[in-house]
Amino acid sequence: MTTPSPYDALLLVSYGGPEGMDDVIPFLERVLAGRPVPRARLEAVADHYRLFGGVSPLNAQNRALIAALEAELAEHGPPLPIYLGNRNWHPFLADALRRMANDGVRRALAFVTAAYSSWSSCRQYLEDIARARAEVGPDAPQVDKLRVFYNHPGFIEPNIERVRDALQQIPAARRPAARIAFTAHSIPLSMARHCAYERQLREVARLVAEGVGHGGWALVYQSRSGSPRQPWLEPDINDHLRALRERGVTDVVVAPIGFIADHMEVVYDLDTEARQTAADLGLNMVRAATVGTHPRFVRMIRELIEERLSPQPARLCVGQFGPEPDFCPADCCLPER
Repeated sequence: MTTPSPYDALLLVSYGGPEGMDDVIPFLERVLAGRPVPRARLEAVADHYRLFGGVSPLNAQNRALIAALEAELAEHGPPLPIYLGNRNWHPFLADALRRMANDGVRRALAFVTAAYSSWSSCRQYLEDIARARAEVGPDAPQVDKLRVFYNHPGFIEPNIERVRDALQQIPAARRPAARIAFTAHSIPLSMARHCAYERQLREVARLVAEGVGHGGWALVYQSRSGSPRQPWLEPDINDHLRALRERGVTDVVVAPIGFIADHMEVVYDLDTEARQTAADLGLNMVRAATVGTHPRFVRMIRELIEERLSPQPARLCVGQFGPEPDFCPADCCLPER
């Protein structure tokens, strides 16, 4: 006799993004609400979206991930319906929770599309969910977040494959001298001091580099958006590319391990801006793909669900650090001070 699942749905929680030109400014105003970001910076970021017709690539990628996960759960179980709720654009989290309540969902698991621990990639999502539940009211389903998965083999193995594929695009004779630049979204140092974000990123970079058997790598950052007077994690990817060229490097693989899909920060900050920097330097840049809907990554999400349902879970992980806890301690990933 099987024990009934305590959960009756899965909520995929993501950042959200505009679906057209009319959405761009309202979306950015929501993202930056309450932050001391100059209007000129907002307009500059809006121009990035305008290059792509005002459409964030993230939305279609989330829909593709849901479709792949629906197929995975239909074949292997557990048979959970999947809902999408975003932090910053439609469908908003409160709308998703309201729909779930109307469908009779009482308790759900949440998969947040961020692999690492920081205020902006973990705790803030928990706060968003709590705020959305309060907005929906007493009928809102309870939502429990699946654990952080940066060192799960279902995240590491696809990244190894993506970087290996990128290295193969460099001529064999030049491949040993090529460098790998692992990138992630920069955050303020005041935030980084209160979370494991930097340590986790460095561990993923190490594991992936070892997986492809390539020792020439560095962890660098991208997409900073704060005041230039505020210190953020460095070096910036464009500064790193310049430093590589000064050292005589001719080939670099840029691997955005900080992202699970091709966000605007990937398609603009890397594929547009960093690629132009590399071209200006005469540096051959190959961008590794994100994990996206890689079958091993999709299976990982199912494994995380099964892990939460099992009385004796396997809790898969690789590397020198153990699995992250199911429920975050009260003092983890505090906001910047």
